[in-house]
Amino acid sequence: MTALSRPVQMTAAALVGAALLTACSGTDTGDDGQAGGGGGDGAFPVTIDSALGEAVIPEEPERVVTWGWSAQDVVLALDVVPVAMPRNDYGGNEDGVFEWDADKIEELGGEQPTILSGAHADAPPLEEIVEARPDVILAPNSGLTQEDFDRLQEIAPTVAYPEQPWATTWQEQVDIVGRALGKEDEAAALLEDTQAQVEALAAENPELEGTTFFYAAANEADVLNVYREYDPRVEMLTDLGMEPSASVSELDTAPDDSFFFQVSYENLQEIETDVLVMYFADEASLEEFTSDPLVAAMPAVQEGRFAPIVGEDFVMASSAPTVLSIPWMLDRYVPELVAAAENVE
Repeated sequence: MTALSRPVQMTAAALVGAALLTACSGTDTGDDGQAGGGGGDGAFPVTIDSALGEAVIPEEPERVVTWGWSAQDVVLALDVVPVAMPRNDYGGNEDGVFEWDADKIEELGGEQPTILSGAHADAPPLEEIVEARPDVILAPNSGLTQEDFDRLQEIAPTVAYPEQPWATTWQEQVDIVGRALGKEDEAAALLEDTQAQVEALAAENPELEGTTFFYAAANEADVLNVYREYDPRVEMLTDLGMEPSASVSELDTAPDDSFFFQVSYENLQEIETDVLVMYFADEASLEEFTSDPLVAAMPAVQEGRFAPIVGEDFVMASSAPTVLSIPWMLDRYVPELVAAAENVE
């Protein structure tokens, strides 16, 4: 976890004081157009447990701050514009906002959220979050530490991940955010509609059923970062009917304290899979990877059973799938997987 992007000079007591000073206006949207829409179908107060502690949300929140990966997608899909959300330089537009989020904000006619400084994997910028005067802070798919969580709780009720950092499924996020916003019925309908789209594409492409895959990234020198079965990008492929290769568990000898483990290039030939799935920021990165002799010798690469995901926005949409990014990317993603699966003998 890296340091905050700018010095946080507030003490915990000052943060509490700032939060209390603004609490009385926490449900006043003023002129910023960030209202939660009203008419929530949930009953408050709501208590949501997480791996770091519980959040007690006393009433339907209207000023929502998100942190980590993709919580803002679910909030927007439930017709609420966050007052603040993390910057996404990788895959985002010049403002650090994903295209599917920008489209939804425009559709809702809301004010542009404050874009929080620092990457979503950094410690959250506490001063900026205080300034946003949140009623709730949603970080169900994040890397919050216990210290981060405890400090955020001093600002507003904070919802962290249910079990492990960076491992919350897109389905779990819909459920968690729906409960936090008092929109459980709407969230359930959204979940059902999105799952139906995934299931329809799986049914239309039976080539994927039972096809094994190995999902990795080449973002460090001479090693692959291999994603474990509970990672959301892996679960997206299992939702489509594919199955993780046995090589994943066979090569996984690292401690289970992260959503990925590493395999050196020296062991690439030990990877046995129908389809190799990897992501790359651009075509140059893909070409650099495949030009390595050890990579070029991999059977999946030689035989066209390689499905590279290329382009930052495409990478983010498929790496952190959500009810907004799935419709945006799936019609492109599935044909690329099918093209690789069709070369399996």
